[in-house]
Amino acid sequence: MSRGKVVLAYSGGLDTSCILRWLLDQNYEVICYMANIGQDEDFEAARRKAEQIGASQVVIEDLREIFVKEYVWPAIQAGLLYESRYLLGTSLARPCISVGLITAAKKYNALYISHGATGKGNDQVRFELSCYSLWPDVKIIAPWRIKEFTSRFQGRQDLIKYASLNNIPVPVTPKAPWSMDANLMHVSYESGILENPNNEPPHDLFHMTQDLAKTPNEPFKLSIEFCQGLPVKVITQDAQVFDKPLEMFTYLNQIAGKHGIGRIDIVENRFIGLKSRGVYETPAGHILHVAHTDLEVFCLDKEVYRVKQNLKEKLSDFVYNGFWFSPEGEYVRKCIALAEETVTGKVNMEVYKGNVVVLGRWSPVSLYNEELVSMDKHSEFSPSDATGFINIQAIRLKEYHRFQKQQNK
Repeated sequence: MSRGKVVLAYSGGLDTSCILRWLLDQNYEVICYMANIGQDEDFEAARRKAEQIGASQVVIEDLREIFVKEYVWPAIQAGLLYESRYLLGTSLARPCISVGLITAAKKYNALYISHGATGKGNDQVRFELSCYSLWPDVKIIAPWRIKEFTSRFQGRQDLIKYASLNNIPVPVTPKAPWSMDANLMHVSYESGILENPNNEPPHDLFHMTQDLAKTPNEPFKLSIEFCQGLPVKVITQDAQVFDKPLEMFTYLNQIAGKHGIGRIDIVENRFIGLKSRGVYETPAGHILHVAHTDLEVFCLDKEVYRVKQNLKEKLSDFVYNGFWFSPEGEYVRKCIALAEETVTGKVNMEVYKGNVVVLGRWSPVSLYNEELVSMDKHSEFSPSDATGFINIQAIRLKEYHRFQKQQNK
């Protein structure tokens, strides 16, 4: 007797293929959901595999345009950067996929959502908090947290045996000794040989970016235009123009990857309290972040910029921890979008050997006053006013050090 319908976040890989079979063994009807968010995947082969294993439906949805416009673009506008380094490629994908999972579940009258995220990682939190936010009544089946599953499967070797017993196709080529997650924004690598934070990433690990030794020996120039903090156009030195979100982002991935831009190797703090080592490639995201940051400082009032920076740090944590759909996340995004209303203009850049160099910027609404700041004329600035300004600032310092000298006598 069927225990009900489950929508499984399916990748076509070993873990979710085995989870599909295991759910069927538990007498669930399983609908596999695959979101195309720019990963290099043979979706039709994955469909055939899921159907062969026993899925009643396989839903494949192209979310690339939605992913860029509704998740990546707001992240660029906000300047999101977790712990000052990570551009949140995986974190942004999870709420996007969750919308698709819930939509499919409601369409097919499923009661359950299932996923293959492990019990030690962030993705379990991101998927489940997003799903609960979108549909509070949904029930989650997380096999890697169910004792019956974890007592049977310790890891990959146990899954391979299970796959063999159940005629589940597995790759005949050896799996790379690390875990990889890819989407349009980035590729992340962790686990395996990378778990030792002192191990250098192998040269054949990277997919989106060239090794610096293989990058062009000539720099490449381009301009990126923004309107209210959102990218709207890319213009290249060879007169190519891109003005649609997906094509802009795809092109920037290509040109930045060609020049070896966007690699980082970090240890980060997971939400559940563990530290993890991750290696990331985020070529287009890195270029856009540099350009946006430069234009933002150029356009925003000093104190508004500082308040916005505090909000950026908050929102980076919210997104990393899985709170995209939280009330605080929505509130902070609205506040940042309000601040970004004057972040409009163009940034001229050069990419070369892993570096992104800003060459200049222009805005019709910048607070930069060239005449006022000029060293060649006083304009409306009275130099003598600086004396009083310095004297006022010095009062606190003088009193502090006077007190220190008295204490040391």
